[in-house]
Parts: sequence; C-alpha cells; structure tokens
Amino acid sequence: MYVRTLTKVANRYAPSRPLSFDVVHVFKALQLIESRGHISRAMLCSELALGEGAIKTLVKHLKMNDLVRTSNSGTKMTKKGKAIFTEIISSVPAETSLPKCSIALGRFNQAVLLKELGYAVRSGIEQRDAAIKMGGIGATTLLFRDNKLVMPTSNQDSLRKEPEIRKILIDRLKPEEGDAIIIGSSDKDMITAELSAKNAALFTILSHERHAETV
Repeated sequence: MYVRTLTKVANRYAPSRPLSFDVVHVFKALQLIESRGHISRAMLCSELALGEGAIKTLVKHLKMNDLVRTSNSGTKMTKKGKAIFTEIISSVPAETSLPKCSIALGRFNQAVLLKELGYAVRSGIEQRDAAIKMGGIGATTLLFRDNKLVMPTSNQDSLRKEPEIRKILIDRLKPEEGDAIIIGSSDKDMITAELSAKNAALFTILSHERHAETV
C-alpha cells in the first residue's frame, strides 16, 4: 500500500510539466517531517537539494494525497502520512555513513538497511543503476547470510579483511538473517550518497511488489 502511495505522489498530473523529484525525495521528505515534527520549505530545499519550484510541487502532491498539511509553522504529517511513514520505515529502518573502503568507493558513502528483502536482490546491478540515477557513482549491495556480509553472487565474507567496517555496519544497522544492506556512494556530497542508497532500496521494494502482483 505505501509503495503505491509513494509512487502516486511522485507521478505528475496531466498536463503538468515533468517532475524534478522522484519517489526517493518523497521518502526523505517524510523522514525529515517525522524527525522534526514540522519543516519549512526552505529546509526541504536544503535537505533534498531541490529548487523552490520542485519543493512547492512536492508539498502540493503530498497534500493532494493527504499525507501532510501546511500552516504558518511549516509542513506537518497527517494521520495518514504517519501511518504510511510507519510502513516505509519498517522496511528501511536504519542507516549510517561509512568511510571510504573496499566496498564503499566514494568520498561520501551512506548505508541503509533493507529488512527481509535480501532474497529480492539478484546481482546488485539493478541497485547500482538506481543509485546512478540519483547522481551517485554507484551502490554496493551486501546480504546478511550465516552471520556474514556477502555479495549477492558470493558466499564469501566481503569484510573479512576490514573488521572495523563490519563492526560499524553490524553495530549501527543491526542486520538479521535475510536482510540486505545497500551502500550508496558519491564523490559530490553526502546528500547524493544518501539519495543514491535510498533510491536503490526503494527500487528493490518496488520491484519486489510488482513481481508479487504478477504471481
């Protein structure tokens, strides 16, 4: 249900112009509103790296779908918005920054935890492409399997030679069997790395939901 709602918010309403924001911007906007209680459009511009026109349209679409309401104090979540956000965050419940290392090749790197959807990852190429779409240099996908962090096409522990990186991921994200971790990388800034990782995670969820609907 929440996947369809996010997609609907990120769709344009004819005959409007093509949108300059995507599903991942909708997700992060809800994260920002939830964490602050309410937020200004200026803050959304800064945190999402979007222009004023794009933010105005994004807030309009959120309001049209009854996810937020606006007042003099800023944009706040509605009851429906909070319910949708609770569903989203249950699938992507944790994130952390990472230093440059063998599995995170950018100057800026952000890792997100994807709950119980490790089986929905194929080779990791799809996640990489979803990250590149957001301006990142790519994404690395790891699966938590048999207490190891492995690449989708391997059973070898990818971090056996970097225990400090493994400790960061385990301690901060707390993965369990069947979870996936997606690391978005950027040489530009942390916002791009974060959007890259989250877009790859949302792509995985959306692809899984579409597949489930056709089965």
